[in-house]
Amino acid sequence: MRRVVRAASGKCLMVPLDHSLADGPIANPQQLRQIVADVAAHGGDAIVVHKGRTRFLSPDALNDLALVVHLNGSTRYADDANAKTLLASVEDALACGADAVSVHVNLGSKTEAQQLIDLSRIAAECTRWAMPLLAMIYPRGPGLGDRPQAELIQHAANVAADLGADIVKLPYSGDPASMADIIAGSSLPVLVAGGAKLPEDEFVAFTTRVMKAGALGIAAGRNVFTAPKVAPLIRRLSDAVHGVERQAAHLVA
Repeated sequence: MRRVVRAASGKCLMVPLDHSLADGPIANPQQLRQIVADVAAHGGDAIVVHKGRTRFLSPDALNDLALVVHLNGSTRYADDANAKTLLASVEDALACGADAVSVHVNLGSKTEAQQLIDLSRIAAECTRWAMPLLAMIYPRGPGLGDRPQAELIQHAANVAADLGADIVKLPYSGDPASMADIIAGSSLPVLVAGGAKLPEDEFVAFTTRVMKAGALGIAAGRNVFTAPKVAPLIRRLSDAVHGVERQAAHLVA
């Protein structure tokens, strides 16, 4: 955990770059290396990639970032894109030099049962290897009915805790008050998913709201790797993630 979470602030700016498996290329190899270098140099704390992608990243950049290896996935062409298949093990991640692993579960999907089994199995492997586990739990599937989104996200947080994760990544509930309640009620530190692409100023403001709600941090993927200039955006996001306590203290003073 100490590589994923910045010691000085106890917070984390994570940049998931695992989208290429599900959605296709997010950048050419040179661009991806530059994105990772910018994240490392300008205030990011961790990246998420699949095991094979680690071969194409700069070792120097990874010296300054926590490496999270994502263990399951699917492509958008699947009959059921909400189904997630285990594609790697904790031992595979260790061989890549991972500091943590992540597993995605879609709560309410047709294959929820298998995804829960997979998460539980990986949690047991993580215990054996002393590997931190990030559970990415999304209420997403036909089994959800018309239940309120905040209630579903609260349940997702409990699933992660019950099955042995160390950190949970959750979608935003839609408003700061309900998100603060979800975070306060979670047994695990909460990373909030960055979600859909937003204009830069709006996304920085969103990140600030999330941090004021008590989040461990933000997992900013597409809002980072699609940015025209990654470095200045990472600096702004890092200030929002790691500086919110200082800013609040300054305002109170």
